[in-house]
Amino acid sequence: MTQSFPPLLQLPRVSHAAGEVTLPGSKSLSNRYLLLAALADGVTRLHGLLDSDDTAVMLDSLARLGVQIERESGVTQVTGCRGRFPNEQAALFVGNSGLTIRTLVPVICAALAQSFARPPTKADAPTEANGPGVQLHGVARMHERPIADLVDGLRALGAQIDYLGVSGYPPLRLRAAPLGAQTVTVRGDTSSQFLTGLLQAAPLVATTQALRIEVQGELISKPYVGITIALMARFGVRVERSGWSSFVIPPGQFYRAPGAIAVEGDASSASYFLAAGAIGGGPVRVLGVGQDSVQGDVAFANALEQMGARITWGADWIEAQSPAGGGALQAIDLDCVAIPDAAMTLAVCALHAQGTTRLRGIGSWRVKETDRIAAMATELRKLGASVTEGQDWIEVQAPQRLQGATLATYDDHRMAMCMALACLDSSWQPGATVTILDPVCVAKTFPEFFERFAQVTIPPVITIDGPTASGKGTVAAALAQALGWHWLDSGALYRLTALAAQDAGIAWTDTNAVAASAASLDVRFEADGTVWLNGRDVSEAIRLESISRGASQIAALPAVRAALLARQRAFRLAPGLVADGRDMGTVVFPDAQHKVFLVASVQERAARRYKQLIGKGIPVNIEDLSQDLRERDARDAMRAVAPMRPAEGALELDSTGMTIDQTVNAILRFRSGAESSR
Repeated sequence: MTQSFPPLLQLPRVSHAAGEVTLPGSKSLSNRYLLLAALADGVTRLHGLLDSDDTAVMLDSLARLGVQIERESGVTQVTGCRGRFPNEQAALFVGNSGLTIRTLVPVICAALAQSFARPPTKADAPTEANGPGVQLHGVARMHERPIADLVDGLRALGAQIDYLGVSGYPPLRLRAAPLGAQTVTVRGDTSSQFLTGLLQAAPLVATTQALRIEVQGELISKPYVGITIALMARFGVRVERSGWSSFVIPPGQFYRAPGAIAVEGDASSASYFLAAGAIGGGPVRVLGVGQDSVQGDVAFANALEQMGARITWGADWIEAQSPAGGGALQAIDLDCVAIPDAAMTLAVCALHAQGTTRLRGIGSWRVKETDRIAAMATELRKLGASVTEGQDWIEVQAPQRLQGATLATYDDHRMAMCMALACLDSSWQPGATVTILDPVCVAKTFPEFFERFAQVTIPPVITIDGPTASGKGTVAAALAQALGWHWLDSGALYRLTALAAQDAGIAWTDTNAVAASAASLDVRFEADGTVWLNGRDVSEAIRLESISRGASQIAALPAVRAALLARQRAFRLAPGLVADGRDMGTVVFPDAQHKVFLVASVQERAARRYKQLIGKGIPVNIEDLSQDLRERDARDAMRAVAPMRPAEGALELDSTGMTIDQTVNAILRFRSGAESSR
């Protein structure tokens, strides 16, 4: 987790999302696997464990309890302690990880109780003499998150738990005490993690008699409890349940290490990228979860489908696209009790949906990293939405036009990731941006989120390639103006390199020297078309025929092309880019949404160039121009690196006899047809 973040992150308007994302390991699975592996008999090797703040505090806590953990080459090896931690005194910092504290507390109480299930040794001392026992504390927000329901249930079993601050909230102290009741009761409508913690600790308690766990009230987040039971079974412990209200753990069971485990991708994290595909056109595919997933949050894809998105499933992947025909998402009324985390993403999807979206069964939002209902309502209103909230529901009506805003994240990773989706809209006010405050909070579960998000929400590109004098530069400039996008004349960069080399006395055949010059170009492009090199206006100089020939010559040098590749890609800015050249669609922007290969007859191209040069007062012979164009075409087609050819799927457009406006309109029709067929 070495990712660094600025204090704020500005996201420009983006109108399209497409691509593929490999998900990080599931937080829910990672922390459960770690704890069960620590309690097991034997060695467990975890592949693809999530690297985040939440897993870091779990790993640190287990290490402080004496569990042997080794990490190398993407594999985390845990040597289990068979239900009794070597260290019975420790101070544990759990950060703001609710799952960590809610699962550790029951397990530690059960592990400490093992002291009373064996004959005393000389190393033992009276309970009160054991000092502070095990203390758990976290960040300030953790000390505001209720834990009384879990503590009350454990005290009913006989656990000795002290509040070290405000009653009902962390920090806590756990002391060794025997556990002996046969039944424990826990509320199900605050957090399913309380039940998960009790279930995972149950085999350590049910040594000679069964333990029954009764749930009071409606159990929220049932799929997460299902994950817990499935993982316990993988470690050799069976849970018998009656619906979702009663769970029995038969006696005499203990956890056994299953060997090697591959951690599934995080389904909650998948929601942000699937939503991006549904809002921004797509397709966006997430790898790591699919129809075989054990995580309930994959049901988020079903909710998107109800909103009109097109969803495709694979065994370990899901893909999302916007509604057929380019239509908008539609509002839904949905009970989200089973997917509370992913439901936050639906609230932001509502910004892009027609109608009023109502999300119900989200009362658990109130006791998460922040009061998520209040936070979500506040930030969506900043974007122009009309929002109404209740104790366990929220209604969102999208504005006619989104407005830019600076959005708070409340030190809540899911708020930051959800709000990033607000930048996906084509109807933004001109120049509007979304600014995310404190983006570092995503490190809690997904440190690389914004990097991955950028990979699928990069601004769209239209490439226009073609031979010399095919009109691609003029057409590209006109097209960019029509769309309100940026324009990259890649040929200008090669001309600038040729001119810079000539000014420095470097031969165009000197590959290394020309490449070094290209890498250090001091270039500035002005909005009026003026081009500056090393502080000098070179707008006319780079258009000289000699420099054009030099540009064509150095463009065949692999080292020069490599030096200019990153510089060309840096022009990809919101709201979009029109890039013209000879390998824009094949090499520089192979992922461009639309690609055009513009051609014209040699006679037409020579006539265009003749008219251009004569207009500048440059004497020229049209036959010589025709011969020069033929030679350039042959040279460009035969060069070893990036030979000039149409990109796969490109529109091959012959502009012979066409005006600039006719050519631009033909490209716009091609783009429109491709968009509507997505």
